[in-house]
Amino acid sequence: MNAPEAKVFPSYGHGWRQYMKYFLHIFLVGLIAAVAAVPSWFYQGNWDHGGITTGGTVILTIFVAAYSLLVMPVINYGATRMYLKYMRDEQADIREIVDGFKTNYLNIVLANLLVVAIVGIGFFLLIVPGIVFACRLAFVPYLVMDRGMDAAAAVEKSWTMTRGHGWRIFGMFLLAIPICIVGFCLLFVGIFFAALWISCAFASLYYAVDTKEQALLNENGKA
Repeated sequence: MNAPEAKVFPSYGHGWRQYMKYFLHIFLVGLIAAVAAVPSWFYQGNWDHGGITTGGTVILTIFVAAYSLLVMPVINYGATRMYLKYMRDEQADIREIVDGFKTNYLNIVLANLLVVAIVGIGFFLLIVPGIVFACRLAFVPYLVMDRGMDAAAAVEKSWTMTRGHGWRIFGMFLLAIPICIVGFCLLFVGIFFAALWISCAFASLYYAVDTKEQALLNENGKA
């Protein structure tokens, strides 16, 4: 299947078409990721900021932090890989969503920590750098899962790979806002389906940029 143009609306358009084509598969991937995130959501929703800290709350806080840093990134990166496969019309086994625990665990955890740290520092520096970093590092999960890169290499490659596409990625984030608002208005649960479409759109953008890069490498190799 031909990749879409590396632009905002073609990426969302291709994402939507593939979303509809593989709806049940993508829905299941998103559902698994959402269920896996429940412990973090439940804890945050029930945290009593004005209460007294006890030994139990400290232990629970440590557990949730460890779960968020050591388990959820593997599920999220696995889901990212699945979305990309569906955008490429590749065969995918739902069990691949947890393959990272067996084959690429350390790279996933370190890549997630590195991106969170870089973007966090950027937001601390008057917000704008954080937005720039978030846009330029948007391809890190795909590079870790698709090319098997280690954390540092994925960050460096994402930075170079997104050169010239920063404003497009920013536009992708901006367009995601009204999509989420519409989803939220549709009985709230619509935001889940909106999030799946957005995930497909970003996977489509990576697919487009990666395809273009590979074509250029092949042309240069032949030359």
